Amino acid sequence: MLLLSLWGMFLSAFIAATLFPAQSELVLAGLLAAGDVPPGWLIGVATCGNVLGSLVNWGLGRACHRLKDRRWFPVNPGTLDRASGWYRRYGRWSLLLSWAPVIGDPLTLAAGLLKEPLPSFLLLVTVAKLARYLAVAGIALPFMA
Repeated sequence: MLLLSLWGMFLSAFIAATLFPAQSELVLAGLLAAGDVPPGWLIGVATCGNVLGSLVNWGLGRACHRLKDRRWFPVNPGTLDRASGWYRRYGRWSLLLSWAPVIGDPLTLAAGLLKEPLPSFLLLVTVAKLARYLAVAGIALPFMA
């Protein structure tokens, strides 16, 4: 059960960080409520999955010049332009908002498009994603006692 829970948390967080619409916070809260897995493990696995999902977006951004005109490309030009404008205006520090719904995923794509170096990308996105999951756990755990 432990491995299945961790795998489910990882997949949920990974998919939620890509450009597909998904939520991982409810999965985290549900698994915390079940109490079968230590909270630190869940938070760590969720953070890893979410950061790796954001890394997929960064990679798509790096390849965006070649792929953006393809029918299957998941971001419309207007959204990409807005995210790129936000990123140009606030720079790499905007990645601290990569946890946020609606703007977070396009920001990670824009970071790749605008050639943010991988080390700074990973550092800022990891801080943002970890902070979000810590906040979710901090809100959820007191209600489960």
